[in-house]
Amino acid sequence: MLPRHQNFNLISRLRTGLSTHKSLCTITNSPNLPASLKTYDTQNPSATSWLDQDIVFPSLASWVEAHKLGGDSSKVVRHSLGEKPDADVDKIDKILEQRYPTPDYVVQALNECGVNGLSDLVSQVLKRFSNDWIPAFGVFIWAKSQTGYRHPPELCNAMVDILGKSKEFKLMWELVEEMNRASEYVTLDTMTKIMRRLAKAGQYDDAIDVFRSIQRFGVSRDTMAMNALMDLLVKEKSVEHARKVLVEFKDCIPCNSHTYNVLIFGYCICRKSEEAQKIMDEMKKDGHYPDVISYTSLIEAYCWEKDFCKVDAVLEEMQEKGCNPNATTYSIIVRALGKARKIGEALEVYEKMKGNSCLPNTSFYSSFILVLSKAGRFEDATKIFDDMAKQGVGLDVLTYKTMISSACVHQKEKLALKLLWRMKEDSLKPDIRTYTPLLKMFCKKKRMKLLSFLLEHMLKNDTKIDLGIYSILVQGLCKSGKLKEACFYFEEMVSKGIVPKNFIHRMLLKKLEENGMAEDQERIEKLSASILNMS
Repeated sequence: MLPRHQNFNLISRLRTGLSTHKSLCTITNSPNLPASLKTYDTQNPSATSWLDQDIVFPSLASWVEAHKLGGDSSKVVRHSLGEKPDADVDKIDKILEQRYPTPDYVVQALNECGVNGLSDLVSQVLKRFSNDWIPAFGVFIWAKSQTGYRHPPELCNAMVDILGKSKEFKLMWELVEEMNRASEYVTLDTMTKIMRRLAKAGQYDDAIDVFRSIQRFGVSRDTMAMNALMDLLVKEKSVEHARKVLVEFKDCIPCNSHTYNVLIFGYCICRKSEEAQKIMDEMKKDGHYPDVISYTSLIEAYCWEKDFCKVDAVLEEMQEKGCNPNATTYSIIVRALGKARKIGEALEVYEKMKGNSCLPNTSFYSSFILVLSKAGRFEDATKIFDDMAKQGVGLDVLTYKTMISSACVHQKEKLALKLLWRMKEDSLKPDIRTYTPLLKMFCKKKRMKLLSFLLEHMLKNDTKIDLGIYSILVQGLCKSGKLKEACFYFEEMVSKGIVPKNFIHRMLLKKLEENGMAEDQERIEKLSASILNMS
């Protein structure tokens, strides 16, 4: 295997191929790619890129056809081939397919199912119903009533998070008080989940109040806890409340570099680079000096503004201060240059990295693959992806997500599915953003069997089918003329207590009216009242 630094050679050769063309953004395949890149897969047949091989995974033959998705293509089957079904989980799943008005009704139904509550079983159910608090809390209460069973702290924290996500704050606090009576059950993780859910609901002051009283639950009100609060406030779009926390507690709780970096990042994502610079100045006065995280946040702000002169200025300042940029810094710059259609400059970033002895990491390669793909150089993007594994650079979920998304954009359905299968071989679990481009493509192509398979694949990977996914399904199926299926997923969404966006509701009704589907239109219109009540 070649040393990782030789990855630079591949990019340098790509850059050579690019430099001979006037319009970099319209190139679909570089005729000047080095011969080694064009022929490396034929010089040694045994080393052929797996991306170029015929698809032979338990493929559509075993992945889809064996699902026996015959009649109703809108239904999601319950078992994936090659995965041993958990009889108890499936039994509970079947019970929870019914809609129950309260958790007590769920408990009553489960008491008659003959299944014993175990932590692994409860954990799987909570993951699958993390967006639906009634069945989740019902299972939680039912399991707790089983003789000899006691929920471990991590499951209690998961339930606290689900209740907080559903804005069932009264029940959430009752559970926390119960946990507090159990020794060592309430931790900083518990309190962070509470503060995050309050902040996500816009209750920023309540989140800060939780921090003020955190010691009552046996959790230290220290630097780590304060940083956690400030971080979640920033991520929930209230950097000013995070600043308020620092002002209030600065004199009694020591600050560290991370404390200031949270604020710098917060102001940068709000496009307030001047405020971020003020925090950096305050950071220096307090005896802490900007590090690579501080500077990278500032660089990202300037990249959003497409002010690459200021980006260069920050890089120069870093060099003067002896603070070398890392691969994440360069990844941000490459993505920004790609969005600005400065492909040549994006490739030159490699030379800067080499000069600073900074090796590309997975994040950097993912950014570069995305830039090449969006520039119309999909074949080159696949060569970079394939070369990563050969050079010993680990592939992660982000890399696969980027390649799958690129394959879908370029209508490479077979390759996209091959990549999804390869993730399983590499013991990587797809996340919701991995599935999104595939769902959109299958909706557009009216591939109902593949769509059903994909949703089942998500279920078995405990990926939450949330508002975003349902919106993609209903919108995509409407545009493709699959209105029966669109109605199915719209009704399922509402039945789970998820409030659809207004434009999704209007789009579906309009399409039903245009196609003379009066009965379906009437049924969907009847859901309007329940939707209004839910919102």
